[in-house]
Amino acid sequence: MSDTRASLRHKIDSAGELRSVVRTMKAVASSSIVQYERSVAALADYARTVELGLSVCLRHADASDVPDGARTAAHSGPTAAIVFGSDQGLVGQFNDTIADHAVQALADVPGPVKVWAVGDRVQARLADAGRASSGLFAVPAAVGAISALVTQILVATDPPDGNPRLAELYLFHNRPGSGLPGGGALYAPVTERLLPLDAAWRRGLMQRHWPTHALPEVLGSGTTTLAALIGEYLFVCLFRACAESLASENASRLAAMQRAEKNIDDVLDGMKTTSNRLRQSSIDEELFDVVSGFEALSH
Repeated sequence: MSDTRASLRHKIDSAGELRSVVRTMKAVASSSIVQYERSVAALADYARTVELGLSVCLRHADASDVPDGARTAAHSGPTAAIVFGSDQGLVGQFNDTIADHAVQALADVPGPVKVWAVGDRVQARLADAGRASSGLFAVPAAVGAISALVTQILVATDPPDGNPRLAELYLFHNRPGSGLPGGGALYAPVTERLLPLDAAWRRGLMQRHWPTHALPEVLGSGTTTLAALIGEYLFVCLFRACAESLASENASRLAAMQRAEKNIDDVLDGMKTTSNRLRQSSIDEELFDVVSGFEALSH
């Protein structure tokens, strides 16, 4: 009986330590969610400024002024896709959701498709689904590391001189939902077509309304300004996709840790109940022995 109680006590202590680890991971995930959501919110104002600048430049330029690197002609080269996932586990269905979404979407794309994965876990999931990746990027560990990743992606997807440019470039990532653990959607997979920057893209930006009565004008070389703004536009789109993916990843991890904590608490309650019952049974046996001994001496 004492060995059984000792074993239970050891299990209870181990479960308590595991619960402490889970609570720490919950705190880290919660803090990370706030960090990435704030970066997305802050980026929104900058993105709006860049798009307004592009709308002005495009109004003052014709299609031939768009830099060759951005004015990708339809079907002039291979199609590429960037799939944002995670390097670490304990994120529930996060990687499965975005990988399945990307595989299904790319199945309708004609011709060869080059896929770059952001994260070991999603790369493995894509490979299992028959979409081997052409390259792998590490997932940034903080907001400050996203810029370096974006630069790596832009370099990897820009073919050397003489090679055909990408016909299309798609981004696949999870976007945070309005729900929190316990209700609502934590995230949803989304698709963004980053390239080509074609006539439809230009038309959409040119229709943007300037927010003030002071009409803007482009100073210096319009082509140089347009090229710089296009570079910022691509940077903003990739940065936002990565930040939203990281916010979704940590939301999924937080939900997973909350489920784990509840399961640990349930197991702890069961083991404590069993331990208390064994202790009471031991006390009852000792009392019975005392009473039996007393009765034996009385006779």
